[in-house]
Amino acid sequence: MEELRDFLSQEFLGNRVSAYLWAAGILLFGFIFKTLLSKLITSIIFKLVKRFADEEGQVSLKRFLIQPLEMVVFLVFLFFAVNVLDYPVGFGGPMLQLLLFRIYQIFIIAAITWVITRFVDFVGLIFQRRASRTASKLDDQLVPFFIDFLKVMIYIFAFLVVLGSVFSVNVAGMVAGLGVGGLAIAFAAKESLENLLASFTIFLDHPFVVGDLVEVDGITGVIEKIGFRSTRIRTLEKTFVTVPNKSMIDKPLNNLSLRTFRRVQFDVNLTYDTTSAQIKAITTELQEYIDNHPQTNQDGRIRFQNLGASSKDVMVLYFVEALDWNDFIDIKEEVAYKVVEVVEKHGADFAFPTQTLHLFNESKKATPKPPETAHFPSTDFQ
Repeated sequence: MEELRDFLSQEFLGNRVSAYLWAAGILLFGFIFKTLLSKLITSIIFKLVKRFADEEGQVSLKRFLIQPLEMVVFLVFLFFAVNVLDYPVGFGGPMLQLLLFRIYQIFIIAAITWVITRFVDFVGLIFQRRASRTASKLDDQLVPFFIDFLKVMIYIFAFLVVLGSVFSVNVAGMVAGLGVGGLAIAFAAKESLENLLASFTIFLDHPFVVGDLVEVDGITGVIEKIGFRSTRIRTLEKTFVTVPNKSMIDKPLNNLSLRTFRRVQFDVNLTYDTTSAQIKAITTELQEYIDNHPQTNQDGRIRFQNLGASSKDVMVLYFVEALDWNDFIDIKEEVAYKVVEVVEKHGADFAFPTQTLHLFNESKKATPKPPETAHFPSTDFQ
């Protein structure tokens, strides 16, 4: 026992062995129980916000907060463990000690900021779920925007805390004395400010909302998120395009979701063997079909329009009420099948581009033969 006491009283680098063991024990305790303590803190936080969260709130809150809280808990235990020890003399002096303490301050501020931003994400998840249950799409896009805006404000505040607490900077005097420097920063951040103002314009004017199908600057897709600086679009090819908000309001934007009908127009090319009676019967039956179709309006027109180079052309023009893309292409297919059925029903044929070649034999001028006709179908079929 006396030997153990002698061993614990021995000093290394200005600290007794017992002090090192106490520090190691505190760190080990913090490492082992950081997850348990984080879950306990999470449960306490959830009790405070329980009435605002849904039934899945506690699971989501743990998913958001456990990891950053573990970092905070471990840093707290690290602080207590280091305070048990005396800084060894001759290892850099007060300057190194001050440097290490400032590094620790930066880490603890960053960890606390991480916890706060993750809690903001949790609150945003709750509001997004509530917004998804409403008929309006405006709240669906407002929630992500304000969550991003709030997180940016938190990051700025944390940065100012680091300047003031860690580096002893007079933050109030610095902000008041920006002057020309602030103007230079504003010019440097000109595009970011323009995108920020553009985002407010989008929310005020409502040129589009989340879920709308839009076409802007050669890009066609569905709006998935309107963010702090940019808008995210899922294209028809299922790619993900990020467009600056400034481009969304400065360039012509076609909101395809706001149109009342989708226009369809194509030509039915019939052979020159098709009689006038056949064409009239085909156009009349197709006109009746388009007029009586439940998904088209009364503005459809089926007309014999043109005598082409190798066909008699019938124009098919109609407007589809279905705005959903899948419903739209299903109706187009249905009408296309009906066109083929009606043409076949009346004994007509579809034409394809042909060429007529007349062959003349010089050695048989006395007994000329009728010109031979050859048809060469082109690769561009109708």
